[in-house]
Amino acid sequence: MFHDLAVADVQRLTDDAVAVTFDVPDDLRELFDFHAGQSLTLRRVIDGVEHRRTYSICAPVGDRPRIGVREIPGGLFSSWLVHQVRPGERVEVQPPSGSFRADPAEGGRHLCIAAGSGITPMLSIAASVLANPDTELTLLYGNRTTTSVMFAEELADLKDAHHRQFDLMHVLSREPRDVDLFSGRLDADRLRRLLTVLVPVAEMDHVWLCGPFGMLSDAREVLAELGVPAERIHFELFYVDEPPPQLRHADRVVDGVTSEVTITLDGRTTTTPMQRDQTILDSAQQVRSDLPFACKGGVCGTCRAQVCDGEVDMVRNYALEPDEVDRGFVLTCQTFPVSPDVTVDFDA
Repeated sequence: MFHDLAVADVQRLTDDAVAVTFDVPDDLRELFDFHAGQSLTLRRVIDGVEHRRTYSICAPVGDRPRIGVREIPGGLFSSWLVHQVRPGERVEVQPPSGSFRADPAEGGRHLCIAAGSGITPMLSIAASVLANPDTELTLLYGNRTTTSVMFAEELADLKDAHHRQFDLMHVLSREPRDVDLFSGRLDADRLRRLLTVLVPVAEMDHVWLCGPFGMLSDAREVLAELGVPAERIHFELFYVDEPPPQLRHADRVVDGVTSEVTITLDGRTTTTPMQRDQTILDSAQQVRSDLPFACKGGVCGTCRAQVCDGEVDMVRNYALEPDEVDRGFVLTCQTFPVSPDVTVDFDA
């Protein structure tokens, strides 16, 4: 369910990025409490067409929800948020969601690796977990130039406030640094050198990754090489305004074949025949307009649900952890019914 929230503040971060803070009324305060690393989904209706986008929360746990937004040229949402939205304007916002989350009470040693606007959830994680004096955190942050660094001042303030707990390393790809190791892209070679020379990855309790697909793939490969167990690695792929192209299996089904799919959401159950060449989310939206979704690209995890019965085929997954997939969870925007009967629970 979406709620009208007033914009409390719009902070300019760079020429093409802002942080937008929302006011939450007292009666919605508990509903909008968030975990470090979670996201907010925003909705706009333009010319009668509904559009949704998901943005990571960049505020520490306990603060008002705030999102970081970098403009994508021609982006329907990002251009509006960066250039037009002002304090006092009302925006439709869904309560926080997402399984990419850190627990400040846990303490321990954390490694965060981010690039570009992937810093947004990392700032929330860092500011939240560093409030625990038993936490140590290292952040590797890749950008093109100094002027493109989002939250540069806040990161510097966080470093000053927690200098014994917090190691901050900026890596710039289009601006020379005094130390050659910090000049270049955060690709596999540079990550391998940084993590071998400067960061004791074997001692990390949690590794958090957020950025473009290439960086995430390289980081996971290098971390595996260095012996970091997969269960310690948490990742979130950020995406631009337009969702990535959807992968399809051309030979999946014969045209016209349907499955009886039962959907449960908010305690209400609906059963309807669905084409097997259409995703469960797209089909179910024809009978249930209240289904949660945002990117429709297998990235944000908003449409996550559990398959309780039947067989399905999920063709893309950038949001679910392996243990969630093992327990039957799918991204319904990327999942097709296969068996004659399928049951999917969004409340699980």
